[in-house]
Amino acid sequence: MNKVVLIGRLTKDPELRFTPGMGKAVTTFTIAVDRRFTRDGQREADFIPIVVWGKQAESTANYMSKGKLIGISGRIQTRSYESRDGIRKYVTEVIAEEVQFLEWGQKSVRDNNTEVLSEDFGKDSSFNEDIYGEDITPVDEGDIPF
Repeated sequence: MNKVVLIGRLTKDPELRFTPGMGKAVTTFTIAVDRRFTRDGQREADFIPIVVWGKQAESTANYMSKGKLIGISGRIQTRSYESRDGIRKYVTEVIAEEVQFLEWGQKSVRDNNTEVLSEDFGKDSSFNEDIYGEDITPVDEGDIPF
């Protein structure tokens, strides 16, 4: 079984690209995941590269930014390639199957050729469906039973 679940913070803004030919969206980013234990009182983290495909890739690139908390569920994949200087490179990354935005952030969003600044979602924030689309539903933290 190859299943991984991670919660961490983005180390920089996600990079959205489209594959040549088919034009399928792919977003890559790295998250910092805190280690459970510390060394000499210093917290440590692992930096995990993540790849997201399709509609989730576009949403992640549009609504997430550096420093925001994100949850990822997916699988580990390894691959290798030959670099331009002829050296064999090995890559281990997580291919995301599910992406959860655990923190929304002050990021600029394009909507109908106008730029709108998104707001952090909180108890006093209102959800603007025109900006985010109907495929994203806000969570009212007052309804959570814990």
